Amino acid sequence: MKKLLFILVILTSVAHAQTALPKSATDIAPLLIGEKIPNSILKSSENEAVSVSDLIKKKKTVLVFYRGGWCPYCNMHLSALAEAEKQILDTGYQIVAISPDTPENLKTTKDKVKYTLLSDSKGELIKAFGIAFEAPENYKSVINVNSNVANTGFLPVPSVFVINTDGTVVFEYVSPDFKHRMTTELLVSVLKNLK
Repeated sequence: MKKLLFILVILTSVAHAQTALPKSATDIAPLLIGEKIPNSILKSSENEAVSVSDLIKKKKTVLVFYRGGWCPYCNMHLSALAEAEKQILDTGYQIVAISPDTPENLKTTKDKVKYTLLSDSKGELIKAFGIAFEAPENYKSVINVNSNVANTGFLPVPSVFVINTDGTVVFEYVSPDFKHRMTTELLVSVLKNLK
């Protein structure tokens, strides 16, 4: 009986360790090139349910994860993507950007860009991609406000994933330093070379 109880405690500990968020952005374990993305139902800025898999099946996708519309570095990155949108579309890709912001809070960003913005306020897809980490204490109040208290204290590491229509990751750029983002020039070059 003691042996069985010991095994149960070990299995519970392992399961908890696998679901616990990494403590910092440098401890994440993102999906790798060649892996399939998980499906998730997210919300649009109009609060409509959107299947990520269905969206990606329509067109090859540049999938961008950002911290939120409250982040000035994210806003600069999203604006740069908006400026390069025609070039990106010309390579045969669509842009989809995902953040923990609520659909209502996406609207302020949506006014500045034309591409698709999706809300993952509970972080289900962000966590499935392996890019969520425990938010520093000083970010928790702004995160709670912008996720309508759905976000329990995580942030995504800003990331760019290039996804084929079958859901396979063919390129990724993940930077634990939120101040460093992939340039649109590099992104367009990568997309042209992936053809």
